[in-house]
Amino acid sequence: MNRAIVHMDLDTFFVSCERLVNSQLNDIPLIIGGGDRGVVSSCSYEARTFGVRSAMPMKMALRLCPQARVVKGDMELYSKMSHTVTEVIEESAPVMEKASIDEFYLDLTGMDKFFGAYKWTNELGAKIEKETGLPISYALSVNKTVSKIGTGESKPHGHREIPSVGVHSFLNPLSIRKMPMVGNATFQLLSRVGIRTIGTLSEIPVEVLQQMIGKNGVDLWKKANGIDETPVMPYSERKSISKERTFNSDTTDIHVVKSLISGMAEQLAYQLRCEKWLTSTVVVKIRYSNFDTETKQCRVTYTSADHTLTRIALELFDKIYTRRMRLRLVGLRFTDLVHGSYQMNLFEDNTQLINLYQAMDAIKMRYGSDAVGRAVGFNFST
Repeated sequence: MNRAIVHMDLDTFFVSCERLVNSQLNDIPLIIGGGDRGVVSSCSYEARTFGVRSAMPMKMALRLCPQARVVKGDMELYSKMSHTVTEVIEESAPVMEKASIDEFYLDLTGMDKFFGAYKWTNELGAKIEKETGLPISYALSVNKTVSKIGTGESKPHGHREIPSVGVHSFLNPLSIRKMPMVGNATFQLLSRVGIRTIGTLSEIPVEVLQQMIGKNGVDLWKKANGIDETPVMPYSERKSISKERTFNSDTTDIHVVKSLISGMAEQLAYQLRCEKWLTSTVVVKIRYSNFDTETKQCRVTYTSADHTLTRIALELFDKIYTRRMRLRLVGLRFTDLVHGSYQMNLFEDNTQLINLYQAMDAIKMRYGSDAVGRAVGFNFST
């Protein structure tokens, strides 16, 4: 039985949310992002025609499109709309994976026995747009890779079906840039030896690709040939990661406790990024010397940035620690997780901060998670 995998992606999600609450933003070049030192988080298709792209420095974006309207963004609105879309899909889909704040996979395998999977997908897409007002693009095919590429080729506000017999004819003419695994470095490497289309890539011996780009060569070759057995992981917002520390001696040293929380937040955030998770809820737990235990939580925009999560965790601790008694235990938990990569904070992030994260994570991956970190959390040890 051929699998039936749908990929759904909300079109220019942040832009679409802003236009829902302010119709004056319709049909104009629109940029969502921070100040002059910030970066573009999202932009409208009208702005993209001038060369504006996500993650571009704001100054460069405004040089390319000086007439653009800039909006700082409302992350609370975006999170709320994302949850609304999730609920609409969950009501209908047999298996759903939330890949990021605006991206979903559905497994409809076997549904053709009862009614057309593509017809069903079209009806769901129409329902999402009717109930949320957000435009969405999607594609149905035999696996995640083909359906994701299909969605990209259908944007904006489009949809398509790519049956198993049409996978190669669909993929082969496309640029290798269209493949999810191909970043700029891999694109440059393959281009230098004349590999620029997915069709050419699919014909390269898998051993050669392995020698060229390492262990990912096999996966890249499979996906170029339309092979991807990755399952759709059922969505759950109950997943969490956490750390706790019981003190050898009960303490009232707030400096030590806050340093410990900062270190926990940094290590947990690094774990999120390594495993490609985002969290939307931070929970702080304390236990007093008399064993009374209290927790306090805060909902946040999906993120895996430790500077954001550390700040929230310390604010929660200040609110929960009210008795001035000795503490026996402190814990930190990130929950309501979804798969996805780091979401930029529209108010705080800039290109220097993003580069810092990438450099620190590279050092940690090579030399261990304790190889580098913020000084405030260095009293913490696992």
